[in-house]
Amino acid sequence: MALLVLGVLLWVAAHWLKRLAPEFRAGLETRFGAGSKGVVAAVIGVSLVLMIVGYRSSDFIHVYATPFWTVHLNNLMMLFAVALMGAGKSKGRARALMRHPMLVGVIVWAVAHLMVNGDLASVILFGGLGAWGVASIVMINRAEPEWTRPEPGPLKGDIRLAAITVVLFIVITGVHALVGPSPFPG
Repeated sequence: MALLVLGVLLWVAAHWLKRLAPEFRAGLETRFGAGSKGVVAAVIGVSLVLMIVGYRSSDFIHVYATPFWTVHLNNLMMLFAVALMGAGKSKGRARALMRHPMLVGVIVWAVAHLMVNGDLASVILFGGLGAWGVASIVMINRAEPEWTRPEPGPLKGDIRLAAITVVLFIVITGVHALVGPSPFPG
């Protein structure tokens, strides 16, 4: 469980470094130049490994029970989460719908997983990353209250986003089914 907690904390620290410790981040840029982004990316990569290893090696500690039907809602929400994570980089109309589509996608992902996983490791992983997403939105909106909505792009960008979303969803659920647990009932 310690690896999982450390992974979540490293993820948060790496993502918030520029906002919470700008002098330290500037020092990294001075010391490593363009390579400072690589240092931060490496920390994020380590945090992902720690979260995966920590989550998979954690003992099951029951916190709450989840109803069976939430599996279906989880899968539907995950489809939306994948679409939201891509919407920010979309060239279509979707990019103009909201300010923080990737962070909202992380929050939807986290809530969806908390609906089907009632153990302590899941609460730490999904709850921690969901809380990070909410806090990040609040932090960004306070630091930069003005937002210029991007111009909506052509419909073909949204069609491309929908196609990519479906393909990625199939890949994600396929990998999930291989490494377990399966995202589909039965």
